[in-house]
Amino acid sequence: MPSSTVDPADPVFLLHRGGKMAVTSTVPLTSREDLSLAYTPGVARVCEAIAADPALVDDYTWVSHTVAVVTDGSAVLGLGNIGPRAALPVMEGKAVLFKQFAGVDAVPVCLDTQDVDEIVAVVRALAPSFGGINLEDISAPRCFEIERRLDEALDIPVFHDDQHGTAIVVLAALRNAATLLDRKLGDLRVAVSGAGAAGVAVTKMLIAGGVNPDQVVVCDSKGIIGRHRTELTGTKAELAASTNADGRQGDITEALRGADVLVGVSGGQIPEAAVAGMAPGGIVFALANPTPEVHPEVAARHVAVVATGRSDYPNQINNVLAFPGVFRGALDAGATRITEAMKVAAADAIAGVVADSLTADAIVPSPLDPRVAPAVAEAVAEAARRDGVARR
Repeated sequence: MPSSTVDPADPVFLLHRGGKMAVTSTVPLTSREDLSLAYTPGVARVCEAIAADPALVDDYTWVSHTVAVVTDGSAVLGLGNIGPRAALPVMEGKAVLFKQFAGVDAVPVCLDTQDVDEIVAVVRALAPSFGGINLEDISAPRCFEIERRLDEALDIPVFHDDQHGTAIVVLAALRNAATLLDRKLGDLRVAVSGAGAAGVAVTKMLIAGGVNPDQVVVCDSKGIIGRHRTELTGTKAELAASTNADGRQGDITEALRGADVLVGVSGGQIPEAAVAGMAPGGIVFALANPTPEVHPEVAARHVAVVATGRSDYPNQINNVLAFPGVFRGALDAGATRITEAMKVAAADAIAGVVADSLTADAIVPSPLDPRVAPAVAEAVAEAARRDGVARR
């Protein structure tokens, strides 16, 4: 019996009926000869060749252009821990974006476990079928350990998009915003609201891209992260040791006092008075969806450039600008992993697409801009080769 929340006439439900993707053949299957080549007996010769030389799997199967989109359903969009079945429409959506924007085939893999050891074991066991692993919507702090362990165990790229996709696009946007305002990244004081998966990755990415770590202040739900917070462990303890050189204490209002940049990845609301305390000519990226930490019209009263995660406002910070091209480039290069240099190269490529036409309302390309994925793919592949992680 249909759920009371389902309206069969709703265009959203109409579009999703039967799912958003399918598997199709790339070879003809219309004759006995076709069958003998695609399946038995011909396929046995290919199997024997791969058994003798496993590297041939890249040439004679879909591995070189296919990724797994893996989730446990624990942190889906703004919906929270809704489980693997409810997460499947999002993973299908991710898969069709891979195909549409970068020609990468992707398979949703929704796991009915939220145990770190089990997730790592399952993905390791599935890995021979894929050229890369895109981790998606896995809650922090488990996502950090899962990505780290898989990255160490596998010889294919592993990429947690909620962390690194967001971070890449934020760095691209900040590069262009700084250029537009005639500022240098190394001179900017940055406040990051949120210390979950996205907040940690954004902080690391901005530092890798040229922001001075001494000038970064990160806040979690308890306030500013720093050496005064003796209860911190793991990733937050690392942030405390590497940022907030001035030893600031307090809440987001104190973090924003005199700051040039706010990056919101927390979902918590930030009062207008706190934004008003920023330095003149500031930059606000309020990325929580569907409700930004600061309404863009409110932020615009106090700063020069505003971005959100929403498609109905200018400057959408959207992961689709990053992940299709990142994986296309990594797969093209036969990369064994995705390095910091490859992420920075992706950010530079995204920024470069609109570098000659910057305005306060256009510091990043549209997610539909066909130039983005090819530019990112080329930059990522080149960076993989420079970093020595490419096999092609």
